[in-house]
Amino acid sequence: MAENLQKWQEVGKKYRTHIRFERRLSANTIASYMRDYRTFAHFILRWYDVPPQRVERVMIERYLAWLYDQGREKSSQARALSSVRSLYAYLLLTDRIEASPAELIEAPKCGRHLPDVLSTEEIDRLIAAIDPSTTKGIRDRAMLEVLYSCGVRVSELVSLRIGDLFFGEGYIRVVGKGDKQRLVPISDVARERISAYLDERRTSGEEVLFLNNRGTKLTRVMVFTILKEAARRAGIEKQISPHTLRHSFATHLLEGGAGIRQVQELLGHESILTTEIYTHLDREHLRSTVEEHLKL
Repeated sequence: MAENLQKWQEVGKKYRTHIRFERRLSANTIASYMRDYRTFAHFILRWYDVPPQRVERVMIERYLAWLYDQGREKSSQARALSSVRSLYAYLLLTDRIEASPAELIEAPKCGRHLPDVLSTEEIDRLIAAIDPSTTKGIRDRAMLEVLYSCGVRVSELVSLRIGDLFFGEGYIRVVGKGDKQRLVPISDVARERISAYLDERRTSGEEVLFLNNRGTKLTRVMVFTILKEAARRAGIEKQISPHTLRHSFATHLLEGGAGIRQVQELLGHESILTTEIYTHLDREHLRSTVEEHLKL
């Protein structure tokens, strides 16, 4: 096993370099892929003791069955298979194998679970529930306003820098997945709340916009905690997360008549099919719109 373990470790290091520098995946996605890689490697070594290049289709199918026996949700199983496919696409690309053993394996069917959407009235209640008499409260109001009115991901929010603010032009620069940049319009309210926060924020050489009490970058978990506390104070019982505000942003835009292509660009989605799952509108009308764009 020691020899094959070393081969898995060697491939793992090269694979991580590939998805980081060649595919330019985000740090969170890389961490997720590498967790899946280690779980898969452990299973293969324990039950078959073969190197990555000698894994066969039946081994992957038994791996998925093992995940099922462990109580993994279908979405988790599908993600694990996606990670395995990514690994073997890399080995195929680098000529380490002649065919991918994961190519013909079907992913578990997952029903779509759409997160709750907050109404504009609930959004207002959520932000109003934060006490604006402190620097922290001013910061939190600004953060939630940006999450909703700009539709950014929480990872994008905590990475915003002061240099990304272009208030004179009316937009902010957002660095999304794969370090891809996009320009997103910013509302007058969000701009005012950010300005108020910057006026109160203690002087710091830190370029990151939203800082914690120590004057360093906020974490995603901290933003989630702030949001949950605001929801509790506002009496909102829906299951919400920072992503709920992004989802609400997209839904409200589409309900207001915005084009799906426009929403796709604002959200930073590569595929219009990803944008389609964010909506609750007339499904037949929306589906025909998506299909029309896919023909372009």
